[in-house]
Amino acid sequence: MSTSRRLRGLLGRDWAIAIWFVLPMALIMVGLIFWPFVSAILMSMTTLNFQTGETVQVGLRNFQRLFTNSDYLLAMQNTITFTLWSLSIKFVTGMTIAMILNSKLPTRDLLAAIMLLPWIVPEIVTALAWKSIYDPLFGGLNPILQGLGVIKQPLGWLSDPQMAMGSVIAVNVWKGIPFFTLLLLAGLKAIDNEQLEAAEVDGASAVQRFRYVTLPGLKYVIIVVLLLSFISTFNQFGLIFLMTGGGPGGATKLYSILAYEKAIGSLQYGPGSAIALSVAPLMAILIYFLAKTMRRDERVAALDSKPTIGSRIARVLQAGLGKVLDVLFWPFDMLFRGLGHAATAIGRRFPTPPGRKYIARQRQERVHITLRLLALLPILVFVLFPFFWVIITSFKTTPQISARTSIFWPEPFTLDQYVSLIRDSQFLVWLRNSVLVAAVSTVISVIFAALAAYALTRLKFVGAGLLTTFILITYLLPGTLIFIPLYQTLSDLGLINSYGSLIVTYPTFLMPFATWVLIGYFRSIPVELEEAAMIDGASRIYAFWKITLPLAAPALLSVTLFAFTNAWNEFLFAFVFITSESLRTLPIGLQSMVVGDILPWGKLMAASLLTAVPVAVLYMYTQRFLVGGLTVGGVKG
Repeated sequence: MSTSRRLRGLLGRDWAIAIWFVLPMALIMVGLIFWPFVSAILMSMTTLNFQTGETVQVGLRNFQRLFTNSDYLLAMQNTITFTLWSLSIKFVTGMTIAMILNSKLPTRDLLAAIMLLPWIVPEIVTALAWKSIYDPLFGGLNPILQGLGVIKQPLGWLSDPQMAMGSVIAVNVWKGIPFFTLLLLAGLKAIDNEQLEAAEVDGASAVQRFRYVTLPGLKYVIIVVLLLSFISTFNQFGLIFLMTGGGPGGATKLYSILAYEKAIGSLQYGPGSAIALSVAPLMAILIYFLAKTMRRDERVAALDSKPTIGSRIARVLQAGLGKVLDVLFWPFDMLFRGLGHAATAIGRRFPTPPGRKYIARQRQERVHITLRLLALLPILVFVLFPFFWVIITSFKTTPQISARTSIFWPEPFTLDQYVSLIRDSQFLVWLRNSVLVAAVSTVISVIFAALAAYALTRLKFVGAGLLTTFILITYLLPGTLIFIPLYQTLSDLGLINSYGSLIVTYPTFLMPFATWVLIGYFRSIPVELEEAAMIDGASRIYAFWKITLPLAAPALLSVTLFAFTNAWNEFLFAFVFITSESLRTLPIGLQSMVVGDILPWGKLMAASLLTAVPVAVLYMYTQRFLVGGLTVGGVKG
């Protein structure tokens, strides 16, 4: 047997060509994700001796100290509070919006597009907009509440320790509503309407149809959405850091902010890494269950009759949750049944003439539509007000903002803030840096992701399944777990404070998502097309380049837009790795405009609007591709 045949037997039929497809992805993942994670573990077992300047091995002592450290315990308490409240409100609000948008509603597409707007806004813009709205002197929230008689005097929403956490939770909810709405709406559209109609014919109320048909049909979508959002919310950094810095008095300091302060602020890399890694076991459990759910194959699940410990635990939890839901839904069911009986009694007392039944049904449908729009109205105001506030503030003069005259409308409209922004700041330099970094990192990520995704769906080689699992894990791995060792790695390579530090690290969170989406899309393309071309003499590379890629154009556009948007909005890595003003990207540049307690609101709002415009334009013209890509990546795979 020849050497090539032995290798093919050991490494797989297509190993020789597959290695060139997956090597770029593998090198980045090993060098910038796996190794930094290992380095973080090793680093967490050290501490810096400030007297000698030497790094000392301390074993697990850094982790042991956390359980008696008041700062850490408070940060974890804040993180849990922030996550659970944010998650609960986002789920209820997102489900409400999705249910309304899934019903008969005029201008439904427009309303859906409006509801998704907060998702495309850069994190820095979200933080500055809401910080301006919350401002006790110049903000818009206090005047509104005072005018409605809700409060008697201005409140310090972000400066009062009792109110700061609730205020930042509200902002996180505003930012997270689109994600829940998008995926839950996709799940609702997949539910068979015949099941709902059959339940209605059998006499089930609206609450019972939702409880026993809609919720079970959304089970796996809900699990994916909640787990993804939990991981993202629990590891939140930029939004809270930009709004409060963890204050006042540590009231909003999350574990991620504490880890940053220890590692980067105080140069205690060991204790800082220990703080970041202290949540790794929880993240590992969540990622395991999420990966298992996202890779779930219905046919395999149906054939698998052997009950496992995990499946038994899941059944017990599911049964317990079912009982809890029955109790929670019982009052609503009784209310809806009572309303139904009342409506029936009124109908019998005042019967509708046969000739007017159609008109009565139309009138009833109009009433239902009106009620849905009225239910959606407060949420629409909540979603749109920050955009309105940013726009009007950017067109005000500085004296008008300071004097608090005509709070909700510029008098007169002026471009002074935009002129001052361009003339007196480095805004155009930050814009150039953002375009450069986002464009280059997006191109690298999409190219490498396309190569790897093709190999994992078309080629046979050893380790394909392991690599697919690793890609999904890195897709879910929060950046807060690796930014400290990445900083050390980049320092050793001499890349800190350079374009290279961002261009090299951005693919670590852009490539896994792009690969996961493209894997799902490539699987939908018939393999027979490539096989026919190769029978005619085409090479594997030619089949990939000329046949598969053109057919995958919608998915490629989707992941390109998503990657560019994420690179454009990224804050944590740019904040930690870049210190020079000439290299700052837009999020870091805007953050640097805030000096202590001096906040040039007009200029900040003008900069925020200009920062949001590029991604808003991309979103407007390519919305269906971007939304489709997120749905595929979040639900399928």
